[in-house]
Amino acid sequence: MLEHYFGAHGWAFERTGDDEIVANVQGSWASYELRAVWRVEDRVLQFLALPDIRVPSDKRIAIYETIGLINEQLWLGHFEMWSSDGLVLFRHAAMLECEDDEGEGQLTLDHAQAVVEAAIDCCERYYPVFQFVLWGGKSPSDALAASLVETVGEA
Repeated sequence: MLEHYFGAHGWAFERTGDDEIVANVQGSWASYELRAVWRVEDRVLQFLALPDIRVPSDKRIAIYETIGLINEQLWLGHFEMWSSDGLVLFRHAAMLECEDDEGEGQLTLDHAQAVVEAAIDCCERYYPVFQFVLWGGKSPSDALAASLVETVGEA
């Protein structure tokens, strides 16, 4: 289903194994790697969006605080930072029904769309927050407030 969804949007993708697919999407702020991994033993589809943000050691405490503030606002999925390399990512897991003993999960088009769009929307919405903290010198709470200002009209 994800192959069809990615293909319909004209996004470059590849299968990296029987249970994994990777696509690349250009967003407003960055190019995002989308990665879906099917864990047959758990019947879980894990979906990752990687916005290409690497956090230097001296900024990790501030980014952990930033992630905490952002995650309080999310209903679907969450951001995290891998401690090994400071990589920021968005992650969502979905349990899927299996109709056979082979463990093939049934992902509907609506479900695929919801998972993919939630990941991209969150990356697009919160990418500036991470940049404000990393490169703008703002505190996590100031960065969140500054990036979520709604604009009206055009300049």
